[in-house]
Amino acid sequence: MGPIAMSGKTMNRFSHLHPSDMHGLGLLAVDGVLGTTELVEQVHRAIAGLAPPLGRMPEGSTRGITGLVYRSIHGITRVVGASSDLALSRIVPRLSQRVSTPERERLLAVINGVLGDHLAERGNPLAIEMRLRRDGRNFSLEDAASARPGRRLLVALHGLCMNDLQWQRGEGNSALPERLAQAHGYTPLYLHYNTGRPIADNGRDLALLLEDLVTQWPEPVDELVLLGHSMGGLVAVSACHQAAMAGDAWPGALRKIVTMGSPHHGAPLERLGHGVDRLLEISPYSAPFTRLGAIRSAGITDLRYGNVTGIVRDPDDMPGMAVLPDHVECHVVAATTDSRADSLKSRYLGDGLVPVDSALGRHADPSRCVPVHRDHQLVVCNTRHIGLLAHRSVHRTLHDWLR
Repeated sequence: MGPIAMSGKTMNRFSHLHPSDMHGLGLLAVDGVLGTTELVEQVHRAIAGLAPPLGRMPEGSTRGITGLVYRSIHGITRVVGASSDLALSRIVPRLSQRVSTPERERLLAVINGVLGDHLAERGNPLAIEMRLRRDGRNFSLEDAASARPGRRLLVALHGLCMNDLQWQRGEGNSALPERLAQAHGYTPLYLHYNTGRPIADNGRDLALLLEDLVTQWPEPVDELVLLGHSMGGLVAVSACHQAAMAGDAWPGALRKIVTMGSPHHGAPLERLGHGVDRLLEISPYSAPFTRLGAIRSAGITDLRYGNVTGIVRDPDDMPGMAVLPDHVECHVVAATTDSRADSLKSRYLGDGLVPVDSALGRHADPSRCVPVHRDHQLVVCNTRHIGLLAHRSVHRTLHDWLR
């Protein structure tokens, strides 16, 4: 068999990656081989043991020659992985890293959204570290000192599997946070973070980051606004909750939180995926495939019921409600693909990912409702989840809210 030919499109896709990315993908491939081998062995064990069609998976591992084969695959894969990791960890730091591209940023954002908790736990180079950015570049307080800093800050938080560059929708259109900042005198900053980590962990790290930002900003911060799309809104709420519990100083400057399509009470698609996992568990022949469902990150499973506090780590349990400062105004935006905001489609599907009531913070239990004044709620029709970022009514309303 001759060498495998790769198309120009495929080669161009890989050309955006850095040497450290290839190192991270190699480590991820090793983990994938180990995980796939374990799945196949579990199915093999159920078949070889003549397990009944319904019931629990038989315990133990395969024996004899079969068990030797699986153990050999595991051993060889681990040795090869450890050897390549050792070699690349010495070589990659010496190689020059190119300027990142939007294509690379999108790829890393998706990988982190699906596998981010795993990447962070393993120290994989693909894991995104939380930081503030502007124009796709890391932003530091030294940058602020040389840029005529204002006293009003707006921090934008992107959603699941996205990055800070994706606030801009369409060619030639400036990003929504940028427009709001220019119109109302804010300094815009963009959070870039690993959306696969637990929401509460990201909220805790954001609270620490904002504490440094506000206390060390070159000018006294008179007003801070947090603008979050999708999961970003939940991370903002989580940061406020944890800062209030810790007695941080920065919430004193916080004036408004604006969430756009944020699942305050969860997303039905994640609950549906969890239901499929539970269904697979009824048979020892299908149970091993629940490992595929378990691949999804902690950040995704936190969206089952909107877990922002981290007090309850079992995603099946109802999470605790966040504590927000009394002086902070909450503003919420929801969308629906239907022409009516009060239809069954809007109630159960909303913008395709988040139901309208969940995005507005409404709940059958009044004690679980997000405290939002009616004048601080907006529902846009015939719009999908991502479409919120470019919707004209959303832009106009946010301008009014931030005056």
